[in-house]
Amino acid sequence: MQGFCVIGIIIAIGYIAARCRVGGPTAQMVLNRFSYFVSTPCLMFALLSKEHLSDVFKPSIVVAILCAVITGAIFLALNAAFFRLKLADATIGVLISMFMNANNIGLPIATYILGDPAAVTPIVLIQGILFTPVALTMLDLSTKDTISVKAIVSQPLHQPILIGVLIGIATSAISDAAGWFVVPSYIYDPINIVGGSSVPLILMAFGMSLRNSKPFGEGADYVATITAALLKNAVMPIVAFLLAYFLMGFRGADLYACVVLAALPTAQNVYNYASRYEVGMRLARDGILVSTLSSPLFIFVIAWLLG
Repeated sequence: MQGFCVIGIIIAIGYIAARCRVGGPTAQMVLNRFSYFVSTPCLMFALLSKEHLSDVFKPSIVVAILCAVITGAIFLALNAAFFRLKLADATIGVLISMFMNANNIGLPIATYILGDPAAVTPIVLIQGILFTPVALTMLDLSTKDTISVKAIVSQPLHQPILIGVLIGIATSAISDAAGWFVVPSYIYDPINIVGGSSVPLILMAFGMSLRNSKPFGEGADYVATITAALLKNAVMPIVAFLLAYFLMGFRGADLYACVVLAALPTAQNVYNYASRYEVGMRLARDGILVSTLSSPLFIFVIAWLLG
């Protein structure tokens, strides 16, 4: 509850700032772009550069990858059969159904419920290295008139978040080999401080987006939005339980951690990506809101059943 309270307060601050016209009409766009190009890459580097690779590549990472892929595939199948969203909007729908809020909600939950803050590290890694580059590539290509092999191959070079992740992993590997952290504190500390602004900037930008826009307003796709949110909060934990229990043979705390983390709400980063490419913004905003509001209920049920 503390984690969700923190989220709600920061979102409310962004909403109030927009109501008071703090920053002018472009404030939301500025916060989104600064977070995307500067803060979040710094955050990814700060997190991963000091994380031992042996602590990142845990067996639970298999469950995190598979349950997210399966849930996203279910949304794609439903979209092909019923929703008929365009490629860019469908990509946002997939992200709503599979992208976990591992930082600003996952970390408090891992700390207060699981007792292990490092439990979210595999999620941060796979979303930064695997899911985010694929999603951003699809968004980038779907918003351009022409698609070329050169554009696909060069796409990772245009993704600052992925660059931050890869530099962080490389730094971690070098530090492990050297036996000491190779980045001087006077370089790491400012990067870490700037990275610390990523989450509040994203949350406040999300709060600003709620100004003068009611959830499920005109033009909203109710069915697709609610379906994506339920896939994230209800279906993904079930898939995670089946995979962890039967495929990986997890029991006790390991099983509990996989299922609880799978019930995390959709990350606010999804709205950041939608705003960056100006596609599916209403779908992202409403989906995140529904997922964030309903996620505590599912987590409480899981804690009651498995805790």
